[in-house]
Amino acid sequence: MINQIVTYYSVVTYFIAPNYKQISQLVATQVDQIFVQGLHHSDNPQNKDFTAKTGIRFHTEESAMHAGLRDATHYPFMSRNISKSLDGPTDVRLTGGANYLIWIRPPQDRSIWISIPMQGVDELDVSPLTIYLVVISVLSVLGGWLFVRRLNRPLRALQRAAKKVGKGQFPDPLPLEGSSEMVSVTNAFNKMSQGIHQLESDRALMTAGISHDLRTPLTRIRLASEMLPDDQDWVKDGIEHDIDDMNAIIDQFIDYARQDQQEATENVDLNTLIKELINGRILEPGHSIETALDPLPNAKLRVVGIKRVLDNLIENAFRYGSENIFISTRVDHKNKALVCNVRDYGKGIPEAQLPALFAPFTQGDKARGSVGSGLGLAITKRIVESHGGQMLFSNHSSGGLIAGFTLPYSD
Repeated sequence: MINQIVTYYSVVTYFIAPNYKQISQLVATQVDQIFVQGLHHSDNPQNKDFTAKTGIRFHTEESAMHAGLRDATHYPFMSRNISKSLDGPTDVRLTGGANYLIWIRPPQDRSIWISIPMQGVDELDVSPLTIYLVVISVLSVLGGWLFVRRLNRPLRALQRAAKKVGKGQFPDPLPLEGSSEMVSVTNAFNKMSQGIHQLESDRALMTAGISHDLRTPLTRIRLASEMLPDDQDWVKDGIEHDIDDMNAIIDQFIDYARQDQQEATENVDLNTLIKELINGRILEPGHSIETALDPLPNAKLRVVGIKRVLDNLIENAFRYGSENIFISTRVDHKNKALVCNVRDYGKGIPEAQLPALFAPFTQGDKARGSVGSGLGLAITKRIVESHGGQMLFSNHSSGGLIAGFTLPYSD
């Protein structure tokens, strides 16, 4: 656009303006000769012959209006140029159409108007130039838009693929298209995605293998404990309890490696899942759950995975927080997200430890007596992020911890 503006300015300055100056000079010379020879007087014998040959006519104010002056357009540029040539204020107006006329009110006699026909001049003389420049501008903008669109298409594909990798999903290799730099970036991303996928597969295989190998000796230990004499039941119970804990930890390892990606999504109401989970949960004596569930739109969710998230948050709230907890849901219309919060009324967690809660094998809740492998919240975070959501933990101003998450929904 800047190029077109500069081009238009250059053409006007170096092509159109000189032509208008030349026309102004010729008109000024004609007007000056008319007054030098007195051709504007009707009693001059050469007046009629001059008018017939040149088409130049002399008008009073009234007759000029009838002859088309009222439809003429004032041209300040020509008025200034002719005024300089005639050494006095000159009013110049132009009438377009089939008969192109230049109207002059000369400084020699302000009571008359002189109409000078311009042969070979048309009012559309400037229009082809304007149309040409407009066409060039439109083509330039269209070409730039097509170029940027072609450049942005692989960028958008790269963005979508990067989001999928961030959620633990691995798309097919992206096509190598666009500029050479874009091809290099896409090729590097494809290799990175394949490398991460291979690492995830190796980790899952290794975890599953270790878990499988550990279960065999655990089974033998359990069988051996069954052979202990009856007077050592306390030893057998301790061994079986430890074996159950180890099996639970192994199951968490497998779940963490699997990431729950196999489950298909369903269009469901989050409130329905919360109610099903609460109704199916056997509460310990003294435990209670209060709810404040706002109406929610349906969202595409992995039902088993989200139930696991809710169950984990509820279990943690009871275990480390308080005997009564509060579950609330609402809609964040601005970000198009469903918000679910599970609040307990316990001691809360130091603010400095909140960011580390979701790290694998990290127990940031030592103040509340954490036990286990430290994978529960890490698994929860993976499930939520695989849905495109986010975990939100904070301490309540009145005490207790708010463990929440967001899930996107579409209209």
